[in-house]
Amino acid sequence: MTESTDLAFSVISPDADVIEAQALVIGVVKGDNGLELAPSVLDADSADAIEASLEDLGVTGAEDSLQRLPGYGDEGPGLIALAGLGSLPRTGPGRLDALRSAAGSAVRQLIGLDSVALNLPAESLSEVAALAEGAAYGAFFDPGQRTDEEIRSRRPVSDVAIVSGIDREAADEALTRALVLGEAVDNARRLVNQAPNDLYPETFADRAVERVSGIDHVTCEILDEKDLEAGGFGGILGVGRGSARTPRLVKADYNPDNARKSVALVGKGITFDSGGISLKPGASMMTMKCDMGGAAAVLNAVAAAGELELPVRVTGYLCIAENMPSGTATKPNDVLSMRGGKTVEVLNTDAEGRLVMADGLAYASESDPDYLLDVATLTGAQMVALGTRHSAVMGEEELRGRVIEASERAGEQFWPMPLPAHMRGELNTEAADLKNIGAGRNGGMLIAGMFLQEFVGESEGKKIPWAHLDIAGPAYNEGSPYGFVPKNGTGASVSTLVSLIEDLAD
Repeated sequence: MTESTDLAFSVISPDADVIEAQALVIGVVKGDNGLELAPSVLDADSADAIEASLEDLGVTGAEDSLQRLPGYGDEGPGLIALAGLGSLPRTGPGRLDALRSAAGSAVRQLIGLDSVALNLPAESLSEVAALAEGAAYGAFFDPGQRTDEEIRSRRPVSDVAIVSGIDREAADEALTRALVLGEAVDNARRLVNQAPNDLYPETFADRAVERVSGIDHVTCEILDEKDLEAGGFGGILGVGRGSARTPRLVKADYNPDNARKSVALVGKGITFDSGGISLKPGASMMTMKCDMGGAAAVLNAVAAAGELELPVRVTGYLCIAENMPSGTATKPNDVLSMRGGKTVEVLNTDAEGRLVMADGLAYASESDPDYLLDVATLTGAQMVALGTRHSAVMGEEELRGRVIEASERAGEQFWPMPLPAHMRGELNTEAADLKNIGAGRNGGMLIAGMFLQEFVGESEGKKIPWAHLDIAGPAYNEGSPYGFVPKNGTGASVSTLVSLIEDLAD
């Protein structure tokens, strides 16, 4: 059995005499001949009886559906939960995605129970891993600052058994990895959910130090406003100038002795985005505590890499500021001098994320990493183009492709976007080296990527391989929960980053 503070995993043989869990989750598949139960530990008569009654019970088999039935017999689970698996592909990433989502959905919806047995298809190690990951992501509940004791006393499922005949020793590594990923996603979600009067640059930096404290080979350094001034971080300082809460840059560095490669991750950490002098409409500010989701993802990717003892140096740069309007705030037409010396004319103070990220990219480039990625809730244009469940990835073609492959393994959705050279001219201005917005509304996500590209450094005369991840939509779920994804902060991109780092290690 593999355990963490809040969740424990075990593997139970299908031949076990008794399954000790409060609920037994069984899959329902939309097969060629209608609805059918996935293979389960139920005896043949019970399985046939349930399968014959599926339509009468209102079971649809649709993904994210869960119907509860009373258990049977004097021993074993008192509840049978029928989880929809949709059409469940026979092989490939789509099958693992369906299993990961069904496990997460079931565990999420069975909140209040202590123990659940997942009797979903788990014939291979990859299927066991997918179920464990989904369960780890689904076992999440954040009461926030609500004082209702009934709400505060709610607890997610804490004991998950996976019914499978695979080798126990082989499963243990997969379960341990799932727990590490679950903890990383959980922490990122909770950071995003924090009220902005509690999570601001100083406290976010403190949380970062706490998060990586005790992880072997991880060090953490905080640059305060004086350090930023001395270091020429004009973008971070310019964005934070309007707030009474001064900005920070946090460098979290996992540097194992056996590192084969080095990866730098830069995260956008705007703890609240009012738009600054270019003030947002009131309704558009309602979710702007989530604008530090990129930094939360980067922090937890570094922590997970350390906890998994991956043979890759992973350095996270959290670019943290609060974007507020005041008499000291950066104004349209102000020119900022960025880390590395480039100058930027600010025409829209609500295009602030790219300013802090530019400093972070320039700073990260100075360490000559083998790979450089940035993660940000950067543009509303990302949601216009791709909706709220697909993230965008831009940059050097090979690394961009590896991000997409990693996201497929992780069960997230990234879509490749171009950086058209003909659009670079839109960033030209007579007042500085470049300006922070393009000529119009068209291609706003791409223009932001083009801007960031200007701050990617060179190593041995060549641009450092770089990818830009815009997670604006997927980082915060304003709708209803689905699959293993809760309402509000989602932890988007954490698992993709870890999967990518594992790929680079290999």
